[in-house]
Amino acid sequence: MSQPDWLDRDLWPYAPRFHTLPEGRLHYVDEGEGAPVLFAHGTPTWALEWRHAIEGLPECRRIAVDHLGFGLSDRPVGTGYRPEDHAARFADFADALDLRNVTLVVHDFGGPIALPWALENLDRIRRLVVINTWAWSLADDPAVARPAKLIGSGFGRWMYRWLNLSLRVIAPSAWGDRSKLTPALQAQYLAPFRDRDARGQVLWPLANSLLGSTAHYEGLEARLDRLADTPVSLVWGMKDPAFPPKHLERWKRHLPHAEVVELPDAGHWPHEEAPEAVVDHLRRVLGV
Repeated sequence: MSQPDWLDRDLWPYAPRFHTLPEGRLHYVDEGEGAPVLFAHGTPTWALEWRHAIEGLPECRRIAVDHLGFGLSDRPVGTGYRPEDHAARFADFADALDLRNVTLVVHDFGGPIALPWALENLDRIRRLVVINTWAWSLADDPAVARPAKLIGSGFGRWMYRWLNLSLRVIAPSAWGDRSKLTPALQAQYLAPFRDRDARGQVLWPLANSLLGSTAHYEGLEARLDRLADTPVSLVWGMKDPAFPPKHLERWKRHLPHAEVVELPDAGHWPHEEAPEAVVDHLRRVLGV
């Protein structure tokens, strides 16, 4: 299948695959053989954010999927784009591939999207790697709730649609070292959402869900104790303004057995900003 004209093959040289759902097709890459490593991205990015890890783990089977509406996946109108909706599709995808002995790597909204499947399939999970994400209600956190109320409003939706707030302002501000968001890389993140309607249709529902999907997050937190016997790594960019170290501390309270990797100079995307450190950790815990 032909690739979109905006795709930089130097940054993303992988052969496309597609998993068909009733709502549309999910694009994914499935590279190599061996123990599977399954990556779940957040917003407003796509599987591209995992390119360093994909390249750095040639001994493993590396699987990275674009959530519906993101990257190279389809973007149907009239379907749901809340984390609950993405979570159901992620579970369908992982079950269709019959993945077992999986190392699941989640980031940002990839946590609330992929963790439901993991928590219901712990017999398939070899290890969980948590990168700057959450699994609890954010409604009681003023640092999140105040801006979330604004971006979840009609004015917030207008800013997402017309000003491209998520990709132009919010995401770049969350890098610890903005210089690492090169023009070429930023172009690859901007390109899938050149269309205003797409930004309102796909990106804004996730922003709105920061408070609107509280029940989903509370359900995740209530089940985190199921991970007590699962090896977990908490890899954290300590300069993340969106999920600062207090969220890491909350993970540590829930999962006191977890291995912690603090990256002091990285922001919200440690696997983009400190890829060597993240890949080295993955290689060590995977034993490759």
